[in-house]
Amino acid sequence: MAAARLRVSVASPDGQAASTRGLGPWLAKIAPAKARGDLSIAVISDRRMRALNRQFRGRDYATDVLSFPSDDRGFMGDIVIAAGIAKRQAREAGHAINTEIRVLALHGLLHLLGYDHESDDGKMARVEARLRKKAGLKEGLIERQR
Repeated sequence: MAAARLRVSVASPDGQAASTRGLGPWLAKIAPAKARGDLSIAVISDRRMRALNRQFRGRDYATDVLSFPSDDRGFMGDIVIAAGIAKRQAREAGHAINTEIRVLALHGLLHLLGYDHESDDGKMARVEARLRKKAGLKEGLIERQR
């Protein structure tokens, strides 16, 4: 049996386990072929997210998703998702929280792969659109930000 090309571990230290059910296998299935190795996803409180955003980006507010790429060849990095913001965005988008978590996890994965929607002339948006269609997601995070 061949080893999985992408292995995803999911933690919800702030009690969001139901919203992450099936997330790891789903992300591994729809990930682009160049996504190889291990990555972790944590769904955390907005308060914790604000502290991370302040510490690592110098921005004193909670954001919906952050990605922390790794220099370790076998470990892609970490994706952190803010639970409260994800719930609010799910309500605004008219879908379930687990759908929103998937939208955010896909977006975070693309950042781990080196995409940057703020400077890549739409390349990340095109890849995100292709993958979200493959995954059955109605819209992606970048589309909502336009």
